[in-house]
Formats: sequence, C-alpha cells, structure tokens
Amino acid sequence: MAPYEYGYRVFILTYCILIVAGNRTRQYNVAIFTRLALIAVGAGICLVINISIYPIWAGEDLHRLVVKNFMDLATSLEGCINGYLSCVEYDEATNDSDYNGYKSVIESSSREQTLLGFAIWEPHHGRYKMHKTLWRDMVKLSSGLRHCAFMVMALHGCIQSEIQAPPEKRKVFRNELKKVGANAAKVLRELGTKLEKLETLSGHENILKEVHETAQNLQKKIDHKSYLLVNSKSWEIGKPNVINNVDDSSSENSSENLSLSTRSLSETAIDIRSLKANWPTQYAKDQLSDQLVTPFRRQNQWPSRLSLVDGEIADTVEMETYLSASALSLATFASLLIEFVARLQNVVDSFEELSQRAKFKETIISDKS
Repeated sequence: MAPYEYGYRVFILTYCILIVAGNRTRQYNVAIFTRLALIAVGAGICLVINISIYPIWAGEDLHRLVVKNFMDLATSLEGCINGYLSCVEYDEATNDSDYNGYKSVIESSSREQTLLGFAIWEPHHGRYKMHKTLWRDMVKLSSGLRHCAFMVMALHGCIQSEIQAPPEKRKVFRNELKKVGANAAKVLRELGTKLEKLETLSGHENILKEVHETAQNLQKKIDHKSYLLVNSKSWEIGKPNVINNVDDSSSENSSENLSLSTRSLSETAIDIRSLKANWPTQYAKDQLSDQLVTPFRRQNQWPSRLSLVDGEIADTVEMETYLSASALSLATFASLLIEFVARLQNVVDSFEELSQRAKFKETIISDKS
C-alpha cells in the first residue's frame, strides 16, 4: 500500500472537506464541484510551473545519476589499486572517500528505479527527443556498470583482508596492475563523458583495445612469475611420487609400489630445480629481521606474528603454509582485476546499444592537420 499512501490521504482529506461543507450549507453538489475545481486549478498551476517556468525532470536526474556512477566507479577503482600497491592500513582504506565510489553505484539501484517510474511518463523534451525506451536502456546500462562495481568491492575487500601479500611481491606486478587500473578507469570516464554529451563512440577505434592489451600483459606476467604465487618446493616436477595401493582385492600386485611422475608446462621455461628450495624459510627470516627497515611495512600481514606452539616458534611447514596463503592473495587481487576488465565489455555493448536506439549524435573529430 506504500505507493498509494499519498492518494489515500488526499481522498480522506477531500471526503472530510465535503462532509463538513455539506453539513453547513446542505448543498453537497456545490461543494463537490468546488473541490474538483480547486484540485484542477492546483494541478494546472503545478504543471505550468514545473514544465514552463522552473522545470524539474526526473529523466535529467536519472541521466546525471548514471553519469556520476561512471565517474565515481573510475575514482574508486584507481583508489583501490593505488591503496593496495601502497600497502595502506585498514583504517586508511575505510576512511578514504575514494573507496566509497563503488558503494554509491551499488546503492543507486533503488533511486534509479524511482526516477525511471517518473521519467517514462514525461513528455519528450529538449535533447531527450529520442527513442521511447531511452530511460529503460539507461537503467540497463547502469545495471551492467553495477556488476563491475561488485568487482571493485571485492578488490577493496582484498585491502581489508587479514591475509596480505608481502610488499616485495606486489612490486613485481606493480607496473602491470597500475596500467590495467589506469586504462580501465580511462574507459569508464570516457563512457561517462560520452553519455553526458549523448555522443556515440568513435567507430574507427576500439575503446577497449588498450585495457585488453594491458590485461593480457598482466596475465602473461602472472604466468611467467607463477613460482612467486605458489610454493614451488612442493611441485611434482621430474620427481617420483610413490603411491601404495591399499586395495588388496584389486590385483595380486597390490603390495608393489607404483612410481608416478608429473611434469608442468612451465618446466620448459623455468627450471624449478635450479631455484633455492628454502626461499620461503629464508624470506620468513628476512621478514622478521627487516620489519622496521622495509619502507612498505605499513600494512599488517597475516599472521601478524609467528604463532606459538607450547611457547616455541611454529615449524617451517606451518610458516611456508602462511607464506603460500599470503602470496595467493596477490593472485586473487590480480584475477579480480582481470575479471573487471572482462565485465567492461558488457558495459560497452550496452552503451553502444543505447546510443544506436536513442540515436546519439556522432562524435565530432577535429582534424588538426
């Protein structure tokens, strides 16, 4: 009943006025026509003011809201990447306004639906004399953008996570991560600018070309440096793995040991056996000795201190497990960023569909030559 609450209150007020006026004059018909005439006069004054003198269009508010979502998400994306590479602390990440951009995009869904309900009843006016489904297509575009905002929210979650990758490993992928973030934010801002001006994309160039290339470079970097993201000491590359068959009824040779070996595709490019087998342990020692020296130690890593078992420092296996989990958090951040780039394709497709159906004006390219 919430959508009809205002109408119900007006009906009750009108009924009370008619009853009171009729009881005083005993002329109910005159009271009814007088009330209807006053309602018509008030509605006419509101329409004249809102349309001619000081127009307030829900469609324009919806248009500005969607454009603002593009800009806010671009700012939030850059803020998350810069914060992750700078190893900012938890409080800094939550209080910085750059990280609130994706929240406004996600929370704008209800307001968009409200404005859409008013905009579809508005007459075509100004530069919005376009396709009748313009506002619905604009909300659809914002919905695709909201799916990208979920990825930025996940990136922000990586900053707030208790498991953090070492700063030294983040530096290895620093350039690739920054390029992907900068190009993705550039695409969002360009789409927002085009939507604000109601212009189409340039047909001779691919807006996603650069961001796709940088995302591919990031993926290649991850492939080449994959030994930094996993515990290479436990890889089964060129070494036998003895497996005992415990099923005595399967065959007569159940007591024999079967030697199995596996090889990784990366072995052709990287000789894992030439690496130091004890690098996680050595890194753990360096990590303890350089806590106050490393310039990037502004974010606590998990575990924040060595776990103790009966008053003794945890063994090497447990420490290697902690280091492996912290390294995988970097791979999670990179994969979420690549997924964000993949979802940008849906946003661009929705924008092109909107521009074609709404007949946006062609982009004017100035010939400087």
